[in-house]
Amino acid sequence: MSGSYQPLSKVRPNDVCWCGSGLKFKRCHRPTTDRVTPAALSPTRSVPAEIERPHYAEHGGTDDRDEPMVKSADVIERMRRTGAAAGEILRRVGEAVAPGVTTDELDELCHQLCIEAGGYPSPLNYGTSPPFPKSVCTSVNEVICHGIPDARTLRDGDIINLDVTLFREGVHGDTNATWEVGSVDPESRRLIEVTKQCTWRGIQAVTPGRPVSDIGRAIQDHAESRGFSVVRAFVGHGVGTEFHTRPEILHYFHPRNDTVMEVGMTFTIEPMIAVGAWQHQIWDDGWTAVTVDGKRTAQFEHTLVVTESGAELLTLHPDRQWSGSGGDPASD
Repeated sequence: MSGSYQPLSKVRPNDVCWCGSGLKFKRCHRPTTDRVTPAALSPTRSVPAEIERPHYAEHGGTDDRDEPMVKSADVIERMRRTGAAAGEILRRVGEAVAPGVTTDELDELCHQLCIEAGGYPSPLNYGTSPPFPKSVCTSVNEVICHGIPDARTLRDGDIINLDVTLFREGVHGDTNATWEVGSVDPESRRLIEVTKQCTWRGIQAVTPGRPVSDIGRAIQDHAESRGFSVVRAFVGHGVGTEFHTRPEILHYFHPRNDTVMEVGMTFTIEPMIAVGAWQHQIWDDGWTAVTVDGKRTAQFEHTLVVTESGAELLTLHPDRQWSGSGGDPASD
């Protein structure tokens, strides 16, 4: 933990702002009580007929939970290629994050990049009551996950999670990361760093022959030792020819989360870490999950395959670097 960290509650309104602007804190980066609210949605974007589609693409729906947890060598190889493409799309959409950009513009970019990669944006029309209407999840500030891209403009000081999943070659590659928008306050920056560290701790806990609860224990211990909480309602999941399948990966310790990891299993690790309360509520759109206290959350995610020695990440972008804001994910 950085010894130079100072909670924003200790910065007084008339102090000079931490960002170096020379303005008073209250005139610059003092957090507001404004919460993210829904804005107008653009029409649903189309996918060319020649692009292979998942089974739910036309009429909505979820998944066949009976997909084997241990994948064949052929499926894993296809997941490597699709996962690398998803990681590159995430990187390129993340590069477009800036004050003044709308989340709908990020969705338009992601949609086009998925098509250019020869794939289908997996979130589009996934689920029921109603299906998800866009090609990427854009979760801003207190939005935990499943934020729907709309006409809201990103503001200086926001943070945003981009959750990209690509369906190609009959398999899904699922990954996400959190970005800073302009100049971000120290608490939000620390939240992003600790969340990245939590994700890496979870990945490092992957060991064949051990229960998946080891992953949740590693994440929870690190988050809580740094003064943050772990959102419990949303979990990692098996992934392959289906978008969401077994096993369920809790990001906190629970002894009944006892599926034993086996070589060839593919699943995501994607902890959502909160500044305040871990409890959530859902907007009327049926998708957008937000913290009950309006405090911020961050998230990172990779799809991986269990190996003899631990885990191989399948969603690193082509230069093999970790996606998203911040430094070394293994650092403390």
